[in-house]
Amino acid sequence: MASGKFRLWRYAAIALALILGAFVLWRVVLGWAPSRDDYPVQGIVVDAAHGKLDWPMLAATGVDFAYVVATDGSNTRDARFAANMAGAGDAGVRFGPLHRYDLCRLASDQATLFITTVPRNAAALPAAVEFGFSETCASKPDRALVLSEVATFLSQIEAHLGKPAILKVSEDFEEQYKLSSSIDRTIWLEKTWLLPDYAVRPWVMWTANPQRRIDGVDEPVQWVVVRQ
Repeated sequence: MASGKFRLWRYAAIALALILGAFVLWRVVLGWAPSRDDYPVQGIVVDAAHGKLDWPMLAATGVDFAYVVATDGSNTRDARFAANMAGAGDAGVRFGPLHRYDLCRLASDQATLFITTVPRNAAALPAAVEFGFSETCASKPDRALVLSEVATFLSQIEAHLGKPAILKVSEDFEEQYKLSSSIDRTIWLEKTWLLPDYAVRPWVMWTANPQRRIDGVDEPVQWVVVRQ
């Protein structure tokens, strides 16, 4: 009987150790970021889904810059865009606007929405344009049409802001349309924990952890680094 109880306690102890180990590993994964020795400049992507942010806390915990979602497609303005831009600026965090490109919407309509949402600001970082597939748009137009539409969108928003945009391209979108080989802009790639290598040209920005937990925001954020 005693030996049976001992085995039960031993199994319980092993199970508890495994649970605690998994919890510690989970916390490490959620908090992971590349070394500052390799990437001194690091930042985040935020939108209205992150709620009200504590920008001074974010600045204090190592957020050097923030890309703030401004618009999505041709009819969605992010409800916290203006507040996030102002909060970042007041806290000394460099900021830039981000547009989520929609293959199902005309480039000119998307550009109009962006231009009427994002004011010209000499202190702002270049605009970023995010390219990826989504559940709300099943369309995959041919490459020539997409490149033409993207060129239209970029020419209009860049004329408005006075700076070349940055292309934030998912791996599947790049595989389909090869933007990096046809549009000469700074490239921003995504790959969780591993260095991305799916673009033709070298990347300058990398989303290294898409679900990092940090102080100053309740929800996980995309953690982005800059290659010097």
